[in-house]
Amino acid sequence: MLPERALEVLQSVATGRLAPADAVEHFAAPPVESLGFATVDTHRALRQGFPEVIYAQGKTVEQFVGIAERLSERGDGFLATRTSPDQRAAAAARFEGCLVDDVARTAWLPGRTPVPRGTGTVCVVTAGTTDLPVADECAVTLAALGNDVARITDVGVAGIHRVLGQVTSLRSARVVVVVAGMDGALPSVVGGLVACPVIAVPTSVGYGAAFGGVAPLLTALNSCAAGVTVVNIDNGFGAAVAASRITHA
Repeated sequence: MLPERALEVLQSVATGRLAPADAVEHFAAPPVESLGFATVDTHRALRQGFPEVIYAQGKTVEQFVGIAERLSERGDGFLATRTSPDQRAAAAARFEGCLVDDVARTAWLPGRTPVPRGTGTVCVVTAGTTDLPVADECAVTLAALGNDVARITDVGVAGIHRVLGQVTSLRSARVVVVVAGMDGALPSVVGGLVACPVIAVPTSVGYGAAFGGVAPLLTALNSCAAGVTVVNIDNGFGAAVAASRITHA
């Protein structure tokens, strides 16, 4: 249950539109619910403002749908990341209004109560087109968390004039998320151009010496641009949550 929904229930009791005994039903679910194969954190939205997100990779279709059903039954909808094609097909068939994205590998069912809007825009920037799956995961997560999202794609440092041509857009953002593989230099460049928070997402894109994303991870961690924050390799979801906490602070 989102905090906004909880407040709505309590206000209904205060105004006499809802009996206290009926209000209890809205809060009756325990903080966790065991499904045997998973323990669903049913009160995460009350603590953190958004329901538990399903990391779908490695789960069977049945396990994934079972968790999604429990979350959606509470009216908060759900967001699932790293879904398989079979999981996305099952979500689209089972949940009316579920939005699936094959590039982002996400399945998102908006809740009945809109989530609070963040302030400003989060700009998601990619060094190359190959970084789009991670960037799209970030963008979908940001939207689910109540953020306005802008996109700048394929502006890596191999043609640095491309990102320099986007300075006005970058400087208008509340937060910039920079998704880059190979040498991972773009977050440092962006970090030197803007005053807002910059979150770097190293990706596993690159030839052998990129070591599956370790090279851009180390580049980002050693950024000479002050204040660049770094998340794990390919972790578009984590970058989105961090950015959303900034916009909702």
